[in-house]
Amino acid sequence: MTSWQVVRLIAGSFILISLALGTPGSPIFVSQWWLAFTAFVGANLAQSALTKWCLMESILRKFGIQPGC
Repeated sequence: MTSWQVVRLIAGSFILISLALGTPGSPIFVSQWWLAFTAFVGANLAQSALTKWCLMESILRKFGIQPGC
C-alpha cells in the first residue's frame, strides 16, 4: 500500500470508531464529545486536499511507507 492509501484507511477507521463512540444509539457509546474527533479528522482531510500537504502522510513516509502517485 502507498502512503495516500494508508492515510485514507487510517482516516476512515478513525471516523468510524469515533462515530461508534459518540453516537448515543451505539452499543459502545462513551460520550458525544467523540464526534468532535470526527470533525477534526474531516477538517484535516479538507486541509490536506486544499494545501496538498498531509502530516500523517509525512509521518508514514518516515516509517518507510512508499509514496503514491
